[in-house]
Amino acid sequence: MDESKTNRLINEKSQYLLQHAHNPVDWFPWGMEAFSRAKELDRPVFLSIGYSTCHWCHVMERESFEDIEVAELMNNSFISVKVDREERPDIDHVYMSVCQIMTGHGGWPLTVILTPDKKPFFCGTYFPKESKYGRIGLKNLIAQINDVWKEKRSEVFESADKITEYLEEISNTKAGEYLDPGVLDNLFDSFEQRFDAKFGGFSQSPKFPSPQNFLFLLKYWRDSGRHLALEMTVKTLTEMRKGGIWDHIGFGFHRYSTDRQWLLPHFEKMLYDQAMLLSAYTETYSATREERWKQTAYEISGYLIRDMYSPEGAFYSAEDADSEGAEGKFYIWSEQEIDSILNKEDSDLFKLLFNIKTEGNFQEEATGAATAANIPHLIKTIQEYSLEYGLDESRINEKTSEIFARLYGIRKSRVAPLKDTKILTDWNGMTITSFAKAAAVFSDKNLKQIAEKSVKFILENMVTADGMLIHTGVINGNRIPAVLDDYTWMIRALISVYELTFNPAYLEKAISLQKMQDAEFLDSENGGYFHVSSQGEKILLRKKEIYDGAYPCGNSVALMNLIFLWKITGDISYRDAIEKHVAFFSEVISKSPSAFVYSLLAFSHYVEDGSNIVIAGDSVESSMKILSELHTIYSPGAVFTLLNPENTKELTKLIPHLADIKLPENSNKFYFCRDFACSLPTEDIEIVIKELRREK
Repeated sequence: MDESKTNRLINEKSQYLLQHAHNPVDWFPWGMEAFSRAKELDRPVFLSIGYSTCHWCHVMERESFEDIEVAELMNNSFISVKVDREERPDIDHVYMSVCQIMTGHGGWPLTVILTPDKKPFFCGTYFPKESKYGRIGLKNLIAQINDVWKEKRSEVFESADKITEYLEEISNTKAGEYLDPGVLDNLFDSFEQRFDAKFGGFSQSPKFPSPQNFLFLLKYWRDSGRHLALEMTVKTLTEMRKGGIWDHIGFGFHRYSTDRQWLLPHFEKMLYDQAMLLSAYTETYSATREERWKQTAYEISGYLIRDMYSPEGAFYSAEDADSEGAEGKFYIWSEQEIDSILNKEDSDLFKLLFNIKTEGNFQEEATGAATAANIPHLIKTIQEYSLEYGLDESRINEKTSEIFARLYGIRKSRVAPLKDTKILTDWNGMTITSFAKAAAVFSDKNLKQIAEKSVKFILENMVTADGMLIHTGVINGNRIPAVLDDYTWMIRALISVYELTFNPAYLEKAISLQKMQDAEFLDSENGGYFHVSSQGEKILLRKKEIYDGAYPCGNSVALMNLIFLWKITGDISYRDAIEKHVAFFSEVISKSPSAFVYSLLAFSHYVEDGSNIVIAGDSVESSMKILSELHTIYSPGAVFTLLNPENTKELTKLIPHLADIKLPENSNKFYFCRDFACSLPTEDIEIVIKELRREK
C-alpha cells in the first residue's frame, strides 16, 4: 500500500475511515456526493460498514481493499462508500436489518450493494479475496454483480423495491392491547431450556456475554423464588471470569468467545460490554454478598479508569483485537516467556493455575492448529485449586496479584492494540449508569465522583447550541446528531446519579431530556420511539429498533426510564406513556420474549410493586449514611427519596406529593409510599430493612 496516495477519506475524522484513507479503493464517505456520482456514472454503490476495532474488518482490508487488483475492479464497477457504524448507527441499523432479513445473520464488516437511490439488492458480511471454503470471493462477487447490473437491471430494481417494501412492512410493528405478566415466566423457561449447564451461557458457540440476561435472571430469582435463575447467573459469570474472554493480566472482558468454553475470544474490548458487565457483577454481589463478584466489578471499573477514561471525564469507545497485524498478539504468552520473566516458584504456580502449556492453547485463525502461544485462563476457581493442592487461598490470591503486576509491566512494553478514542454519548450514559450503581452498592466515593464528572462532561460538551444531544464528534470530529439510544442512556444515567446523590438537578435534567426525546423521537400515533429524530436523515425509512442485541436497544431503555420516572415523581402522564409503550411491544414480545430481555426486565419493575421509601432527615450526613446501608441490600426496583434541608425546596417542585412531609428534628424518619400516598413514619431502620428484604 502506497501511504503517499490517499482517497476522499483522508478528510474524515473517524479513526475507522482514516484507517482506509490510503487504500487504493476510491472510497467516498456517506453523503450526497457519492450517490450523485453513482447516478451520474450509472453504477451500483458498494457500501462497507465496520468499526475501528473490528478484527474481520482489518482482515478484509488487508486481503482486498489494500490489494491493487481488487481495488481496480471496485473502482471500475462501483461507487464505494465507507461508514463507521459507531459514528453512524442510523445507517448501520437500517442495512444490518436488511442483511439479517436477506441472509438470516449479520455482523461486521457489513457489505451491502445498493442502487443509486440507496435501496439494497445484495447483502453479506466478510468476503475473502478469492472464493474458498464454500464462500464466494470478492473478485468473483464483483464479476457477478457486474453481470447482473448490466444484463438484469430491471430485476435488480424490482428486487431492491421488494426488499425495501418488506423492511417497511416489518418495521411497522402493530400494537397489541395487553401484555400478560406470564411472559416473564416464559422468558425464564427459555433461559432454562437453552442453558449450558457445563460451561454456562445460553448457546453452544459462539458465546456473547449479553449482560442484560443476568440482570433479568437476578430480579426474576428475587421475585419468583426460582433459585435456578440465580444458579444460572452465578455459573455463567463464574465461567466467563475463569475463561480467556476475561483479560486476567490487565482486566476487562473481550467482546465474545468463539467456543463453548469461553476460552478463545475475539479480542476487541468494547466499552458497552464493560459497562453492562460492571452492572451484572455489581448486582450479583448485591444479591449474594460474595467478595469475588465485588472484586471483578472493581477490576472492570479499574480497567476503564486506567485505560479508557479521558482526562476531561469521558470514556473512550473500544480497544482493537489486533496489534502488529495479528489478532490477540498483545494478550498471549508462551511458556518460555513466562519462565524468563518469573522465578521458578511463581512460574510453576502461574502455569498450573492459568493452564500455560508448552504446546500452547491458542488456535491459529487460518488453520485451527495450536501454536506455542497461550491465553491465560482458569480451569478451576482459585478456591477449588487451593482445596485440591492444600494451598492457602489468600496466599494464592496475593501471589497471583504480584504475578499479574509483573506480567502487566512486561506487556505494557509490547505494541498495544489501537484505542478508538471516539466518545459516544449512549455508551458513556451506559457506563455512567453502571458506575453510579457500583458507587451506591460499594459506598465508593471515587466511583461516585467519576460518575458525576462524566455526566458533567456529556451535558457540557455533547450538546448543540439549543441543548439537544449529539451522538459523537466532541473531540476533533464531525458533530453527529443524537439517535434515540443517546437520549435513553443519558436519561438512565441521570436517574441513576440522582438516586446516588439525591441532587434534584439530575432528576430535573432527566425530565427535561425525556421531554426532548418525546418531541423528537416518539411515534405518538402508534407508540414506541423511532431510532432517528424527526430532523434526522431518512435512510430508506424511519425505523424503530425494538430488539435487544449485544446491549439493550433504545426502546427497551426508554421503557425502563418511563417506569422509574413514574415511580419517582408520581406524574400520571408517565404511567399513560408506559401503557402505550407496553402495548406497542406486546404482540412481538409475546411471540419471542428472549429477544426483549431488557424490555421484560423493565416490565417486571412495572408489574412488581417495588418498595418506595422516603427518608426525611434534618442532617444530610446522617441520612446519606443510612442510605448507604440501604443501598447494599439487593432490592431491585426499590425507589428511595431523600429529603433534607438542602434539597427539599427543589425536590418538592419535581415530586409534589412530598410537600406534606415535614423534616424531623434530630432524627431520620422513614415513610412507605404506595400509589403516591405515604404512610405514617417510623424511625426504626430495621422495619425498612425487613421491607427491602421482604421479611415478615
